[in-house]
Amino acid sequence: MLRRCLSLSFLAVLALALLAGAASAQSPAANAAQADGLLNKTLYKTGASGRFLMAGQWYYRADPTGNGSVADFAANPNNAGWTPVSVPNAWNAKDYSDASFAGGVGWYRKGFHLPSAKKALSWVVRFESVNYRSKVYLNGQLIGKNTGAYLPFEIRLPASLLKRDGTNLLAIRVDDRRFPTDFPPSGLSTTGVPTGGWWNYGGLLREVYLREIDNIDFNTVSVLPDLPCGTCDAHVTYKTTIRNYGDKAQKVKVTARLGARKVNLGTASVGAKKFASFTKRIGVKNPKTWSPDSPYLYNTSLTATDAGPPTRKKSRTLQTYTVQTGIRSIKVVDGHLMLNGKPLHFRGFGTHEDSLDKGFAIDDSQREQQIQWAREIGATLFRSHYPLHPYYYERLDELGMLAWVEVPVYSVKTKYLKQKLVRQLAAKEVASAVRTNMNHPSVIVWSVGNELSARPGPVQGYYINRAVKLAKSIDPTRPVGLAVAGYPSAGCQPEYAPLDVLGINEYFGWYSGPNGQIADRTTLSDYLDSVRQCYPGKAIVITETGAEANRDGPVEERGTYQFQQDFANYHYGVYATKPWLSGAIWWTLEEFAVKPGWEGGNPWPAPPIHQKAPITMLGQKKPVFGDLQRIYKGTKQYG
Repeated sequence: MLRRCLSLSFLAVLALALLAGAASAQSPAANAAQADGLLNKTLYKTGASGRFLMAGQWYYRADPTGNGSVADFAANPNNAGWTPVSVPNAWNAKDYSDASFAGGVGWYRKGFHLPSAKKALSWVVRFESVNYRSKVYLNGQLIGKNTGAYLPFEIRLPASLLKRDGTNLLAIRVDDRRFPTDFPPSGLSTTGVPTGGWWNYGGLLREVYLREIDNIDFNTVSVLPDLPCGTCDAHVTYKTTIRNYGDKAQKVKVTARLGARKVNLGTASVGAKKFASFTKRIGVKNPKTWSPDSPYLYNTSLTATDAGPPTRKKSRTLQTYTVQTGIRSIKVVDGHLMLNGKPLHFRGFGTHEDSLDKGFAIDDSQREQQIQWAREIGATLFRSHYPLHPYYYERLDELGMLAWVEVPVYSVKTKYLKQKLVRQLAAKEVASAVRTNMNHPSVIVWSVGNELSARPGPVQGYYINRAVKLAKSIDPTRPVGLAVAGYPSAGCQPEYAPLDVLGINEYFGWYSGPNGQIADRTTLSDYLDSVRQCYPGKAIVITETGAEANRDGPVEERGTYQFQQDFANYHYGVYATKPWLSGAIWWTLEEFAVKPGWEGGNPWPAPPIHQKAPITMLGQKKPVFGDLQRIYKGTKQYG
């Protein structure tokens, strides 16, 4: 026994020594980067190689005047007066005051070493979501700006400013004060209280990456399937644009995968600081299709290699781009959403990336919890007012669930949408959302907005027409929709003609609506029939419904669990009588913060929390959870 213990001890010491040796075998730069918290990992799979999660210690400091000195905030390496934080971070999480919602200015900073000191390498910093206006500084110098949230943006770190062997200081000024022209817009209520679509959390709301580029970078990647019918052979089209960050022209070969099959996209000489595009369409016989019943995913990753000179024994891999694709079709046929030629009658939930302790800076464990709750109820679709974190879409791909992807062009007043710059920024949101998420088979609809004026005129009509054309120019394989407030007085609107899908946000019997026109829930059925008559060729979806609930009480008392249960059973009972409906979504799955003073039609509210969800922000299930579970699991949602 003693000899066995000694042997085990020796093996343990040997293992530790080998691990230590492996760590010491790394370059000094790599060791320094690890010490700074840079990790060679990502929180999701899709994307280019060479990503380093900028974890570890960050620092935050409020800028009360909004006019803080760049020399102090972005150039001075002294962290005195700064608060240590981890990123993602919402600086006003747990603060539900008016001032918190109205927004302010804050700074984040992080010192880091490059993982490699090689001079030939270029570096990019990638922000997954910053709310809302950001200015990025490297070693005290401004290197880029961005406006918007919920979508990623990247900024190249200029070689002239980088310290290859020393500590670099990355600083980000974040301003989350909103304007009526933003997405979502700000405003004031009649009593002077700030308004907006959902709580205005400021900060670095999703993670930040440092990205290594060995001259060649994948700029855009799309892998789009074409499946004419559910039993047909398919085609897959690869499109990619690469960029040469180097100072010399480089011959590059691009290859891809379709499962075990190798696909050659071609070879091109890419000039210094120039771009090159590659397109390849291939046939796929007897494809394994992606569906809720069988969510098969093909590995369709791309690789860029150095193709010259020809005397080189082995080509060098410059970059890879990881992506998976499901072969499936999503079309509107005779006014119905069809997946692989079969009709959809999905049941789903809206969601927000919100929590009591972290605000919108949640992690993958909470995202996974939301997905598992939805599956437990029997839901097959998620919708949000903005593109969700990539983790959601990758998991929906894997699980055979669906996604309605929307841009936060929410309740923008016509007088602001009339401004050319506002429409341009809205179009930029659409284009970015499509390019970021188009390789996910779970995505079935691009939505260009939510609850714009229910009586659209030429301004909204112009925006809808341009936004639909833009989305389809990037991705011609999916329908485009819009979510609208459901009011009988809206009537038939010719401005909706370019849309394939119309989402109806209906709260008949909960809100009263203009002139009380939706106060009586018994008028819901006739209203839905009128919508169908207006738009017989469009797929119609219930994009929102629900009733607030936070207590036990009589079924006729608004705000009780019993009222909410009765509401759910009545509304989904009406939907079941409309076989032409393509789906219905309860708003939302889990409670979230809206705005100061939020009541939501509940006589006993708990502002600012939106309480229509079947699950509270503490993770507790309300009685309606069981009703929705019975309804959802009792509905044939596909086929």
